[in-house]
Order: sequence, then C-alpha cells, then structure tokens
Amino acid sequence: MAKHGKKYMDALKTFDRQNLYEPAEAFSLLKKIGVAKFDETVELHIRLNLDPRQADQQVRGAMVLPNGTGRSQKVLVFAKGEKAKEAEAAGADFVGAEDMVEKITKENWFGFDVVVASPDMMGVVGKLGRILGPRGLMPNPKTGTVTQDITKAVNEVKAGKVEYRLDKAANIHVPIGKLSFEEDKLMENYTALVERLIKVKPAAAKGQYMKGITIATTMSPGIRINAQKPLGK
Repeated sequence: MAKHGKKYMDALKTFDRQNLYEPAEAFSLLKKIGVAKFDETVELHIRLNLDPRQADQQVRGAMVLPNGTGRSQKVLVFAKGEKAKEAEAAGADFVGAEDMVEKITKENWFGFDVVVASPDMMGVVGKLGRILGPRGLMPNPKTGTVTQDITKAVNEVKAGKVEYRLDKAANIHVPIGKLSFEEDKLMENYTALVERLIKVKPAAAKGQYMKGITIATTMSPGIRINAQKPLGK
C-alpha cells in the first residue's frame, strides 16, 4: 500500500471519503485540500457501466473545455507544402514530415503533447504507430487530430482541448483545469464534459450509465460525486 504524507492524511480528515457529494460541494472541498506547493491539475475520473471489449460500447472523442485546462500544450503537426505553412501560421510548435519521424525514432524525442496530421501524411505517421500509440499520441480522426483543417485543430488544442477515451477498465480520466481556477470555472468544465459523455452514451449501454465519479488533484485524495445525479439536478 502506498504511503502518504502528513498533508495528504490531514486532507482525509476534512471530508468523508464514503459520502457522495453534489458537484458544487465537491469542488468547494477540493479547493480546500490542495496538498502540493505547485498549482495542481484537477482530474475527473468516471467509471462507466460499459464493456470495453464490445465494439458497440466504445466512448472516444475530444472537446474544448469552456475554460481550458490551464496548461500550455505543445503541438507537433505532420504536414507538407501549404498545410505545413498553415500549421506554422496557426502557431504549431513543431512542423515536419519524415524529418520528425527520424527525430522521434533516432533521438527518442518527445518534446510535444499533441500530434496533428493532415490525412495525406498518415502513411508517414503510421511508421510511428508502435511508438506514439502506447503513449496515446497517435493522431485520430475521432479526436479531430487527423484533419484537413489544420488551423482549427491547432487552435483547439491551444484553447484547451481534451480527449476522453474508455480504458480497459471502463474508466475515463480527463484533466479539467488547475486548482487555482475559480470554483465556477471548474464547475463549468466539469459540467461540459459530463454533458458530452451523456450525449455520446452508446445505444448498447444498459442500466445506470455512470457508475462512479471522482474528482481529485494531482496529489490529493479523491472526492466522490453522486453518479446518479452527476450534474446535481
């Protein structure tokens, strides 16, 4: 069992870990129990009543949070010609093609957070599948990172775009801001993401869709939210 520090243990004493809180109350508590000296990321963890092994029970996509994530994302764009110029004009941090494949494979370089590619470059990017895939960095049309509209893709990432994807344990983990955010800003991001997940609920889903919701900071204990009323209504 992992050992926790005094601040973490003190934070545990300020709320009931077994209680199911309304969203607004949960975020109010979270603001009070930050245990780190840095501006911690606020994370949302949701357990869905889905079977990840079934093709008709997958949940994957991306969206721009209303208030961003509070984190600056470095974007690598695979493009050539006019699309490369478009990427540079949009503010991409790195733009290239085969040269970037070589840099990643030979130098083990990962100085980026998101990869975007024009459709015609996927043959080149495919060479990095075994490297980018396990890291969750492979561009995908479902998340808007394989697109002809490079400007939109880069702008969305810079504005606070996040990806959500059902993992093998039927959980979704998404950063929704920083602890320094005002409570209403965190609530807006939380509400937007939960509403999106409800909207994309697979038709094959049965029973209670959201089985568990927890919010936490990078270093804090998790606070449980009432999954039967995820929006507090």
